[in-house]
Amino acid sequence: MEAEALTKLMQKVTGNEPAMWGPAMWGPSIIGFDSYHYNYESGREGDMLIVGFSPRKAANVLYGMIGFDGAEPLLAKLGRHTTGKGCLYIKKLADVDIRVLETLAEKADETTTAQYPKRA
Repeated sequence: MEAEALTKLMQKVTGNEPAMWGPAMWGPSIIGFDSYHYNYESGREGDMLIVGFSPRKAANVLYGMIGFDGAEPLLAKLGRHTTGKGCLYIKKLADVDIRVLETLAEKADETTTAQYPKRA
């Protein structure tokens, strides 16, 4: 049920269809909404999902939602959550303000797509 709600929210925000990211990428239980290609000055490069989530037993893990300027004030308004290195953890969607979560997803999508435009 929560996975369906998160899928609808992220699909609405990004305009992209959900896709499972297989073991070769990030794991068989991650649902992503589009991706970008990064290339660092060090020569390291790869692909990463723009926003996505993994519905886990302990909490829903949301990816790409907190690593942009302006995320902190939104997180302060979100409700009960925790964060890790690049991840947002929400035990139940009922614990957070869905409008704030939607805004986080919108800003994350806008920021990432502006920083990493689509390749031709």
